[in-house]
Amino acid sequence: MPSATRRDPEGQEAGSLELPSAFESRVSLPTLHQALLRQLAGARQGTHDTKTRAEVSGGGRKPYRQKGTGRARQGSIRAPQWRGGGTVFGPTPRSYAQGMPRKQRRLALRSALAAQAADGRIQVIPALDYEEPKTRRLATLLDRAEAGRRVLLVLADHSPNVELSARNIPQLRLVLAANLNVRDLLSAETVLITEPALAQVQEHLG
Repeated sequence: MPSATRRDPEGQEAGSLELPSAFESRVSLPTLHQALLRQLAGARQGTHDTKTRAEVSGGGRKPYRQKGTGRARQGSIRAPQWRGGGTVFGPTPRSYAQGMPRKQRRLALRSALAAQAADGRIQVIPALDYEEPKTRRLATLLDRAEAGRRVLLVLADHSPNVELSARNIPQLRLVLAANLNVRDLLSAETVLITEPALAQVQEHLG
């Protein structure tokens, strides 16, 4: 079974903890790759748009007569070969969303967790419960945990004071266990997960 470093609420090391079965899955690189591409594609807005010759204003009349000028015949000055004309095969609004079966999505998430656990990048902390927002307290926890530049903090439920404390720490990204995803996991140098969030992840993926 993989293990993780255990920390107290102030960031001091407090032994180690065996991670649940959701963290010992076989790492499936093809599934991880597909899940990451799917998430990146789903983040695209897809609002890009260009005008075709039918949508560009003007060009309602024939620029010159059909025959006798010695030039090529033209029907509109908004044709693509004219300056100011429409665009051919340009981008139009679309959705980049990709489908993926639920079992594959869960396999990808287990693979990402297993990869981070194998690299020793997962640390477990007790549930954070701040009476008021304290950015310095949370920053001290990260320093003592030697979390590095890109830290993912996983909570079980919304905690307004913790979320406000994390807002001004640029290297910290906060996510709920229910919203845990492949992109955030793979981009994190350290994953700090609370014990209640760990139980939720095991219940969902175990």
